[in-house]
Amino acid sequence: MTSLIKPSPRASRPLLFAWYGDDLTGTTDVLEVLAGAGIRAVIILTKPTPELLTRFGGLQAFGMAGASRTWSRGEMDRHLPAVFRALRRSGAPLVQYKICSTFDSSPRVGSIGRAIELAHRSFPAPVVPVVVGAPALGRYVAFGNLFARSGLDSEPTRLDRHPTMTRHPITPMDEADLRVHLRRQTRLPIGLFDLPRLQAADPERELDRLNPKGILFFDAVAEAHLRTIGRLIARCAPARKPLFCVGSSGLTEAMVRHWQDSGVIAPPCEVSPPHQSRERTGLVPVVAISGSCSPVTRRQIRLAVRAGFQALRLTPRQLLNPHTATRTRQRLVARANQFLRAGRSVIIYCTAPSQTSPSRVGRYRLSQKLAGELGELLEAILRQIPVPAANSLRVVVCGGDTSTHAARVLGIEALEYVAPMAPGSPLCRAHAPERAAHAREIVFKGGQVGRDTFFLEVAAGGFPAPGRSR
Repeated sequence: MTSLIKPSPRASRPLLFAWYGDDLTGTTDVLEVLAGAGIRAVIILTKPTPELLTRFGGLQAFGMAGASRTWSRGEMDRHLPAVFRALRRSGAPLVQYKICSTFDSSPRVGSIGRAIELAHRSFPAPVVPVVVGAPALGRYVAFGNLFARSGLDSEPTRLDRHPTMTRHPITPMDEADLRVHLRRQTRLPIGLFDLPRLQAADPERELDRLNPKGILFFDAVAEAHLRTIGRLIARCAPARKPLFCVGSSGLTEAMVRHWQDSGVIAPPCEVSPPHQSRERTGLVPVVAISGSCSPVTRRQIRLAVRAGFQALRLTPRQLLNPHTATRTRQRLVARANQFLRAGRSVIIYCTAPSQTSPSRVGRYRLSQKLAGELGELLEAILRQIPVPAANSLRVVVCGGDTSTHAARVLGIEALEYVAPMAPGSPLCRAHAPERAAHAREIVFKGGQVGRDTFFLEVAAGGFPAPGRSR
């Protein structure tokens, strides 16, 4: 086993890290962690060709934004092998399959177990480290059980009692023990590096004693645990071969801390945050679309409306019915631009899709189509607003699935980090040549992400909203 993961010095463009996100909001979560450590990174939403990557000089990492969180096993079998081959060819010594910190998955949809089986063809290492805990996001794993907050203003709840995840329309979570949950998806051996081992005097020796094979979960309930986990993951790396890992942004943070401790990147005190030069510019108008059904997002919308945002509500049928879609879109575009020209922020939000569809997969297909329609609606609004000067308009897309599909409809090829907003949902700059979204500042937000003041903080540029503590 090695003790350090470094980029190969022989590579013409050495990379430190590459990742694939199983949805867009998770991909931006990793980008935020890397940027905060001074690592030059970019997210690619199309094929990561050398020509595209060369637009972004000095890259140390790149991510590919995908949608496998909502794919069937058949879709994974068709698409993921090519993704893993591309990541292997990149030359990055560490490759992460980024998953949601609520472990959204099932045997039929978004199977993390199947993704690991497919990755093994390109990354045949004896062990696949899995880190789900992300304390900064309110996600904790203790003795293999996952606990999660429902927004940053709530207490942690065991996942099988979580107010949102137990009712997820596609992948409802009825099991908090990650090992039990994953055994439904794969026959690979599954182990756990638990808290007593993690907090032992010599965790490296504990890892060697365990001699893990297959999938290895790591407990994580505190930020301090991530530093130890980073060392242990590096110890799992095969000599002169890339290591494949699975996890939330907690895994990324663990590796960042290890790289800092090992001298691979600058320590925190030497890193200038990429947003340091941004200044408070007062409140900026926000245009947001939301397909999220999360109670967290509902609370955020209610508070924003009380603070002066204009909310425009619609039902899925209004956009999906061909007899009403065009009229609905024209009406919403006109009203949204009327408010934006007057300097008011606008949130267009959709009520939950009907639960009468015959299957979860059917409801997902409906959600996919709805997300695309919301993306078309947003583009129509942006087409009437010239690309603004810096900090004069911000865009928000709420909902993990909504973000993934809307970004593609908007024609976004790549995303660069601009500044922090809510943990896990940074402000990014979109690269969408010749499209309305090009050069816009945009936040892709998961449904459960952020404090109740989220929209106010976006309007304030990531600073605490006036009169409120962060």
